[in-house]
Amino acid sequence: MQGNKNRHIACNAVNYKPIWLSIVFILFFSFLSKAQQPVHFRTEKPSLYGKHWMAITGKPLSAEAGAMIFQQGGNAVDAACAMLAAGCTMWDVLSWGGETQALIYNPHTKKVIAINAMGVAPTGATPAFFKSKGYNFPPEYGPLAAVTPGTPGGLCYMLAKYGTLSLKQVLAPAMEMAAGYAMDAQTAGSIERNKKRLKQWTYSRAVFLPHLGEQREGPAPGEIFIQKDLLETLRKMVEAETDALAAGKSREQAIMAAYDRFYKGDIAREFVRGVQQQGGLITMEDLAGWHPVEEEPLHTSYKGIDVYKLQPWSQGPALLECLNILENFDLKKMGYNSVQYIHTIYQAMNLAFADRDFYYGDPRYQPSVPIKGLLSKDYAKQQAARINPHHNDAHAAPGDPYPFQHESNPFADLLKKRIATFDSSATTPKATDRFVPVHDAVSYNSSQQGVVDSLYLDRLWRGTTSIEAADKEGWVVSVTPSGGWIPAVIAGHTGVGLSQRMQSFVLDSLIDPFNVVAPGKRPRVTLTPSMALKDHQPYLSFAVQGGDTQEQNQLQFFLNMVEFGMTVQEATEASNINSNQLWLSLGGTQLTDRKPRPGQILLDKKTPQKYLETLKSMGYAPSLGSRTSGPLNAIFIDREHGSIWGGSSDNGEDYGIGW
Repeated sequence: MQGNKNRHIACNAVNYKPIWLSIVFILFFSFLSKAQQPVHFRTEKPSLYGKHWMAITGKPLSAEAGAMIFQQGGNAVDAACAMLAAGCTMWDVLSWGGETQALIYNPHTKKVIAINAMGVAPTGATPAFFKSKGYNFPPEYGPLAAVTPGTPGGLCYMLAKYGTLSLKQVLAPAMEMAAGYAMDAQTAGSIERNKKRLKQWTYSRAVFLPHLGEQREGPAPGEIFIQKDLLETLRKMVEAETDALAAGKSREQAIMAAYDRFYKGDIAREFVRGVQQQGGLITMEDLAGWHPVEEEPLHTSYKGIDVYKLQPWSQGPALLECLNILENFDLKKMGYNSVQYIHTIYQAMNLAFADRDFYYGDPRYQPSVPIKGLLSKDYAKQQAARINPHHNDAHAAPGDPYPFQHESNPFADLLKKRIATFDSSATTPKATDRFVPVHDAVSYNSSQQGVVDSLYLDRLWRGTTSIEAADKEGWVVSVTPSGGWIPAVIAGHTGVGLSQRMQSFVLDSLIDPFNVVAPGKRPRVTLTPSMALKDHQPYLSFAVQGGDTQEQNQLQFFLNMVEFGMTVQEATEASNINSNQLWLSLGGTQLTDRKPRPGQILLDKKTPQKYLETLKSMGYAPSLGSRTSGPLNAIFIDREHGSIWGGSSDNGEDYGIGW
């Protein structure tokens, strides 16, 4: 009997064990399945859908300009150029004297093209010149902050080479706006807040402050804003095109005749006169010697998706470095915005931005940027191994990419001196320290909420703008133009606002030997459009405003879609993290204005308290905000359904139209 009883128990154990294991496996795989489900949430703005085309940019009127061009039969390049012209004309945090950089997918060659229409430092712009004026960085305002204008040349070049319509057609919306458009509240508020500085410059005062001596000296929201000088400049460019066509020139030659009139003709002469009258450096030779450059974009592959960025005169390669590093981690398993995910993303950005801050600059100049090593997958593995999974590295310094392109680092000694001078002074932040980028800076001032709302909104939207366009033929365009934002110096009677991009240079090779200012050199800028191809066909086109946060926001947008299955609209609205553990590229003329702030991290205000406590224990100083990204615009090409999806975040006035 006892034996039988034991056999019975054993038999039951054998019967129950598979059931118990099955339950465990079911629960386990159910958990995994749940953890790996796409992240979805209700968005503030609807997704945009189109069959024929999509146009998205920073202002509703600019998006409408793109739609008008599409409706006339233009392609995505034509539409992007029209949106650029309209955005410059309505001072959408840029103007005609700024800079333009773009990525274009050409469906005929099946290649991504990079357009470099970044201006250059003018004659006399040397470290000695700026240091003689007491600067540690070139100034952020005024005529000495200007590089040569790039937007007119970039627009003409893109349109001539890859568009289909005439310059007259593409500039028509902008010219109508220059003749008078109803000013939006954001721009009107920005003018009024900056009127003290605008009054310093003769031509800016005349354009921006039509009510001098009154309580409100700038235009009011809804007021018809007229720019006669700018309208005349655009008219002259169209006239040059018309005359060239009448003389038997081709469409492309006629557009470039307009280009020549701006950079070499009567427009150029008035531009230079106005600049030099106000104390600027730009010469006729500077304008005539500048030209846009068509470049090979850089790219990397992330889990089979090819991501394209501009050359290292922009911060674009930092996103590629981040993706190469992060490919060594299972981000999906960590979970969207988990503590481990936040920490890993932040550390990857630390390393990529440390490299950006020391190794990036105009690749046409010596020393030559070690870009092959920087984008090496083996280098990324080495960088990934530097990440401490439990604590922020407050002393993250540039790596050494040279061995990964079979060279010795010519700046090894300089790098050691730099680390000793700057990075070793970094300290672990206190929990009371706050980092809030300009687009969130006022969200804490609840005691004066009614007073500061307009300032908060201006800071929220301040930056560059972005332009995304795509059409059914397969053209896809991503542009991040900028420069000449308010308060801008207007160059004489051209109506053209000067760039402020000189401030992105450095004056000391100890900070970045590749980005020391020199006449004819392009500064290393934050401006950085993005494009991704999947199976060698367009997949994503995206860009964002926000200075040094641009690559941070775009990185997380991309991962939101690729790792967490969000729709393009969800990915643009999803909360991000922002790091300030990097050298700032804009603002301030002293070292203390620009130095990294280790561990400072901006998180969404809904971040759980237990996450915050854990992050503090890991060496972070969290701040919370309702906005953690600049306005982000994106297009997703839906191959399965033959449609185009548009996404435009709820963090600004950005707007899209699809058909």
